[in-house]
Amino acid sequence: MENRNLSCIHPDAKIAENVIIGPFVTIEADVEIGEGTEIQSGAVILNGSRIGKNCRIHSGAVIGGLPQDLKFRGEKTYAIIGNNTVIREFATINRGTASKGKTVIGDNCLIMAYCHVAHDCLLHNNIIMSNACQIAGEVEIEDYAVIGGGTLVHQFTHIGQHIMLQGGSHVNKDIPPYAMVGREPISYIGINVVGLRRRGFTPEQLGRIQETYRYIYFSDLNNTDALNKIEDETQSSPERDLIVEFVRNSTRGIVRAVN
Repeated sequence: MENRNLSCIHPDAKIAENVIIGPFVTIEADVEIGEGTEIQSGAVILNGSRIGKNCRIHSGAVIGGLPQDLKFRGEKTYAIIGNNTVIREFATINRGTASKGKTVIGDNCLIMAYCHVAHDCLLHNNIIMSNACQIAGEVEIEDYAVIGGGTLVHQFTHIGQHIMLQGGSHVNKDIPPYAMVGREPISYIGINVVGLRRRGFTPEQLGRIQETYRYIYFSDLNNTDALNKIEDETQSSPERDLIVEFVRNSTRGIVRAVN
């Protein structure tokens, strides 16, 4: 049911004609909402929000809230949501600061209830974030990552594509692609075999990923020596090269293997 008469919508907001807006919604002036999107009752869409097509913003969600960062000085920044993304109840997406100027959530993502995505984060596409995850500022999460409920992610952390992260984890190191990670303290458990098979990875691709991680986690070499040995002794492939590039460029260091 649509009832815009019970909502507070600024006349300068750019809203596609077929957007569905429930009662008691607040939409400020500097907002753009794409075709086919639904804004459910009680959602708040604040200045700087850019919401794509065919999204679902559920009750009580707040998009474009001011950054919780003492360095923020009111500069013009954005919170950008891609197409076909679902933001569930009472999730909060803050806009960026002068650091990057925008917080971005990509296409086809599912951000479940009570999640928080802080300023200047970059979430790529097809990400699932379970209930009550708390993502600090300037975190990057790559495609097809699955983040378990109640996870806490430290600022500036980089999470690679196709990972599976156990619920309740405290993430203070980078998580390389294709990994399954969990336990306390957070550790590499293995590769995300089930998720990768569901996405069409072949046994040969899985084998290359496992081989690469054997050098990194189970060879008693430091990361630099392990990466050099991988490049010297194994055949180049998209999977191998992505892992090598990620680990080499990690500024926080990657999670360790389970003991």
